[in-house]
Amino acid sequence: MSLEFSEKTKKKIEEIIARYPQKEAALLPVLHVTQQEFGFISAVQEKMVAQILGIKPIRVRELVTFYTMLSRESLGKYHIQVCTNLSCHLLGADNFVDYLVEKLGIEPGETTPDKKFTLSKVECLGACERAPCMMINFNYYGEMDPKKVDEILDGLK
Repeated sequence: MSLEFSEKTKKKIEEIIARYPQKEAALLPVLHVTQQEFGFISAVQEKMVAQILGIKPIRVRELVTFYTMLSRESLGKYHIQVCTNLSCHLLGADNFVDYLVEKLGIEPGETTPDKKFTLSKVECLGACERAPCMMINFNYYGEMDPKKVDEILDGLK
């Protein structure tokens, strides 16, 4: 794996930075592009982003560790995030997670051996009205039950 951005990504980062009056304001979109390039954001990539934006690496780390859409570890092709906050919890999120653990054969925080699925429990997905909910990559799914899970997972290539 390369420890530098590709030329295409460098150009995209320059375009993103140009949209903002201050470089630091581009941090979140630049992190998104970084994760697309490398599959995750390691300490090395955090330092690269900090250098590009002229900020301290700790500022980058703060965002990487705060947002569930960013990962410090390699993820499967499909990142399944299950909300376990109050609304989802009250409507069966724990049972939903147990079903996914059994179906996928992995625990939260793990990736299937074929690198197809990573399962995560998250504090909130901001979709309480659709509880229990999950997010796969950037797609939200709500009012989950085992039948819906099976249909969704079977539809993923």
